[in-house]
Amino acid sequence: MLIFQLEGTDMVNRLFGGKRFGIWAGFVFAAFISGLILGGGGYFTQNAFAGNTFNEADKKKLMEEIDSLQESAQSLERVLELVAEVIKPCVVSITSIKIMKHPPMPYSRGGNPHGNPRANPHGNPRGNPHGDPHGGIPRGRENQYRGAPGPEHFFDFFGGDPFERFFKDKFPDREFKQQGLGSGVIVDKDGYILTNNHVVEGADEIKVILGDKREFEGKIIGTDPQSDVAVIKIEGDNLPVANLGDSDALRVGKWAIAIGNPFGLSQTVSVGVVSATGRADIGIAQYEDMIQTDAAINPGNSGGPLVNIKGEVIGINTAIFTKTGGYQGIGFAIPINMAKVIMKSLIDIGRVARGWLGVVIQDLTPALIKQFDVTVSDGVLVADVQPNSPSSEAGMSTGDIIVKYSGKEIRDVNHLRNVVAQTEIDKEVDVVVLREGKEKTLQVKIQEQPADLFATKGKGPLPSAKEDLGITVQNLTKDLAKSLDIEDEKGVVVTEVVPGSPAANADIREGDLIREVNRKKIKEIRDFSSAIKSAKGDDEILLLAKRGDYTRYVILKMDKKKKKK
Repeated sequence: MLIFQLEGTDMVNRLFGGKRFGIWAGFVFAAFISGLILGGGGYFTQNAFAGNTFNEADKKKLMEEIDSLQESAQSLERVLELVAEVIKPCVVSITSIKIMKHPPMPYSRGGNPHGNPRANPHGNPRGNPHGDPHGGIPRGRENQYRGAPGPEHFFDFFGGDPFERFFKDKFPDREFKQQGLGSGVIVDKDGYILTNNHVVEGADEIKVILGDKREFEGKIIGTDPQSDVAVIKIEGDNLPVANLGDSDALRVGKWAIAIGNPFGLSQTVSVGVVSATGRADIGIAQYEDMIQTDAAINPGNSGGPLVNIKGEVIGINTAIFTKTGGYQGIGFAIPINMAKVIMKSLIDIGRVARGWLGVVIQDLTPALIKQFDVTVSDGVLVADVQPNSPSSEAGMSTGDIIVKYSGKEIRDVNHLRNVVAQTEIDKEVDVVVLREGKEKTLQVKIQEQPADLFATKGKGPLPSAKEDLGITVQNLTKDLAKSLDIEDEKGVVVTEVVPGSPAANADIREGDLIREVNRKKIKEIRDFSSAIKSAKGDDEILLLAKRGDYTRYVILKMDKKKKKK
């Protein structure tokens, strides 16, 4: 009102002149507005704030509709209550305890908190806090101080610092316990509990508290950092057990109920929906196929269950996306179907045995779809088939597009990777591929993933001949093949990449092996040159390149200006 009154008064003064008249006019204007609000038939209160047409009849009609829906709403409330009652006893609080050791804290002159009387906490010589290259010695007097015995030499002469030797026995190694808090869910009558690897990783002691206040010592059965799943066990009678659902049946929009111990507040229930499925590349674990939910998940919820409206566990809560450290509407849970496979493997053999197909794969992009002249948008492209692998024995080829695996339509690389990893070892599965535009079904016997699958081998740049794509290549000689550990391969080796060239923009690097150009096999530079000449005038050139143990298709987008020349 103060700002409005000053602006109104100033306007009247300018129009009519006279300060006193302007003030009275301002009061009259304010009174007029008040009259409209309070006495104008309720214009502002009934119309401006209630949609202009709202009246008692409309209100009555809406209330009747609300009453008619009460039975459905109360049924939903009751379902949520029952789900909470069923699941809460199965949810446990997990306290992981790590025993940490501190080195002794000897006497320290100068108050150095790190226990070394001569240590400079800034890492500069002679305690110079500013990084002076002369080490704190006055300029021009370096030679005077160079070689002069410092206090450390003095104590070394007498066999060490007497103060340090005196106090060393007075301050032995100290121990303290670091505690972490998380959640878990009992999934077996024998006391097996599913939780997160990061909840129990490195723990020396584990304390488990049930909803009925019973306390147990927990034992780690196995952990899998690659998926962030862990299994622990307690010994007890009459343990409540949660029912496990089918995460493959999840759909976006379905109910999602998170239960756990956020910030130590035990048995907390929050309700939301499934926001998305199949989330990957989040950076939580190596194998990701996350359920995203807006059900509130906070620190301490990790390892607790995500439950559907039937009271079945559909996921294990594991992480949140946040800029504040707390809930911001985006949480992630490991699908229970993935967790079940990992749990069984950890219990049975003490480690995770993952399925292995033996192919190098990449996602389909619009450019690759065009190059391979296919109409599918989902699936993965086979860039390489590893020798003596399940896929090679089944007859899979480079350039095949995998569209189905064991009856499941494949979305992308992450999807195929996860379903293969969860496949039972030695199981035969049908894999449907597109080859030259036609579907072909292969029977593949899945084997266990090698332990060194992700190990890479070194390579180095080498001298060679030139071609006009921004790369230099040379023939793959026996010595070169041996040094690159690719003795059984054919192709030409990239030895130089011009910055800013089509090859550089496509992430071609020195040491890469070019095996195909526009799907034509390359054995030597002559083949490479012929294939490049055949591609003159093309907007894009498709290369099959191998780097280390991995092969992929790469599209070089040609410079249109150079093409015109």
